[in-house]
Amino acid sequence: MRYVVTGAAGFIGSYLLQALLERGHDAVGWDSFTDYYDPALKEQNAASLPVTRIDLATDPLDLLETDGVFHLAGQPGVRSFGGAFPTYMRQNVLASHRLFEAAVRARTRVVFASSSSIYGDAAAYPTREDTVPRPLSPYGITKLAVEHLAYAYGRGFELDAVALRYFTIYGPRQRPDMAFTRMVSSLAEGRPFELYGDGTQSRSFTYVSDVVEATIAAMEKAPAGAVYNVGGGVEVSMLQAIEMLGRIAGRRLEVVRAPRVEGDVARTAADTSRIHAELGWEPQTPFAEGLGAQWRWAADRVAAR
Repeated sequence: MRYVVTGAAGFIGSYLLQALLERGHDAVGWDSFTDYYDPALKEQNAASLPVTRIDLATDPLDLLETDGVFHLAGQPGVRSFGGAFPTYMRQNVLASHRLFEAAVRARTRVVFASSSSIYGDAAAYPTREDTVPRPLSPYGITKLAVEHLAYAYGRGFELDAVALRYFTIYGPRQRPDMAFTRMVSSLAEGRPFELYGDGTQSRSFTYVSDVVEATIAAMEKAPAGAVYNVGGGVEVSMLQAIEMLGRIAGRRLEVVRAPRVEGDVARTAADTSRIHAELGWEPQTPFAEGLGAQWRWAADRVAAR
């Protein structure tokens, strides 16, 4: 199959593109290498991959003779209030709008990354896909807007699109602003870790290779218009993660407290019964195993300096 992966120089996108190539697909990546974090890290992710520099919001988008698009590009992070909001509108909503237009013209399928952030402080846990969304950050609002765009294009122009609501993804090469990268890097470098909030906030942490499998399964088997949660099998608090990292590494992480980040929810917990029933997917990586892999990645980076 011929696939395009947007955001292919990012954390998840680079793993996904590599997996598609290893399975024998004709796959290429698009990425605009934005400066949300150091573009040099994205250059490293993409170093051995066929990634072209394309800005979805402005450049021509040719999807003709493409069997499917994995749309992972977007501006991440809940710190999206104030002056940053126009960037989130451009990178998430406008870019997705233009990609959906191109997919309609080419009659090609799109599997796109949404987020657990659309739920906000959900009404129930574990959270099902039919839960009323109540996002607490402009980031979550823009991701929900992309879902509505896909629905509208599906109804009006027969866009074949599938939405995947990713729940906090971790593993080697995770974005540098995310908690686990900051946590393992702090321990490897002997620095204190800045913990936002009281540490009781919890997530359905999801290992990156499991997310890749769910995303490919959605492209191959999901019906048009489907929406799925993609989340880890267990819910873990930050305090529990810090304790487990100490056991894995055999040393204690020094923690300093910082205020809670505005827009950050207290809890996420994914109900994944729908994706299991319809696509046969379930997470395979135990949390301790995944965190151990991310710790070894961080320790190796420090040792190589």
